[in-house]
Amino acid sequence: MADDQTVATAAGASNTGKSRLTFADVEVGATTAKAGKRAGNPYLPQIATVVDIIQETPNIKSLRVRFDDPGVQAGLSFEPGQVGQLGIFGVGESTFAINSSTSQASDHLQFSVMKAGEVTSALHELHIGDKVGVRAPMGCGFPVDAWKGKSILYIMGGIGSAALRATINYTLEHRSDYDNISILYGARTPLDLTYKYNIVEWEARDDIDAVITVDREFPGWDGRVGFVPAVLEEMNPNPANTIAITCGPPIMIKFVLQSLQKLQFGDDQIYTTLEKRMKCGIGICGRCNIGPRYVCVDGPVFSMAELRELPDEL
Repeated sequence: MADDQTVATAAGASNTGKSRLTFADVEVGATTAKAGKRAGNPYLPQIATVVDIIQETPNIKSLRVRFDDPGVQAGLSFEPGQVGQLGIFGVGESTFAINSSTSQASDHLQFSVMKAGEVTSALHELHIGDKVGVRAPMGCGFPVDAWKGKSILYIMGGIGSAALRATINYTLEHRSDYDNISILYGARTPLDLTYKYNIVEWEARDDIDAVITVDREFPGWDGRVGFVPAVLEEMNPNPANTIAITCGPPIMIKFVLQSLQKLQFGDDQIYTTLEKRMKCGIGICGRCNIGPRYVCVDGPVFSMAELRELPDEL
């Protein structure tokens, strides 16, 4: 998060030659929104207000929040694929992908929350005007600049769409920088599809391919039916000069990776995000490490080529 004196995120510690922050980096009295050696306590959240709530599915809500400090909000920037910690005081915090557009950063941040446990249930009870704590942005984003001139294939399932939405929006807002853009999105039923308003826009565009599928027949659904990996193979995308980005349930990702291998995609062409492994978010607690790598500092975005070099702990 930018201001005149600070490093934007904890990941900025890599500029000092360190792989992660240590307790020696913590300075008393500042906020995580100004995290880093020169900026303060990386555990202390910024206060934000819920300004909008969108009921995406029966168990998923998108919360749009705005920092109470107008200077922090005005100076906010993030990369598509970065994440944040969203929390309720006295309950706890959890990691969520920032899925609003980078172009909207100075107005609000959006996080999509699937109701699953204590923290997410409490977040679902929030109303417009309620206060939350936010530590963001964190981690690294997708290398969208390095992908310029390439075709982009998004493969996602269920709530995995939240981790890719900001990147989809970025590539669509910079459409001329990329070749073909395809979106394959699946869910168990039509009721479980998030961002239906975006789906309408994707399907209406003639400069992208959008394939929406559900796992099985459903009353009133006349769209595609089939599991995401099978539909991917039916699409038979050309791997030449193409980047594939996937996120969804672990079992879906497992079979998507097998399908991409069949389709001759190389490990350096495939990316995913592991933000659900993050805990403290700043490389101190060590609970998200995979071998020598820390998901919160070295990720959460990884190519399959990078993951192949790590112990099989996923």
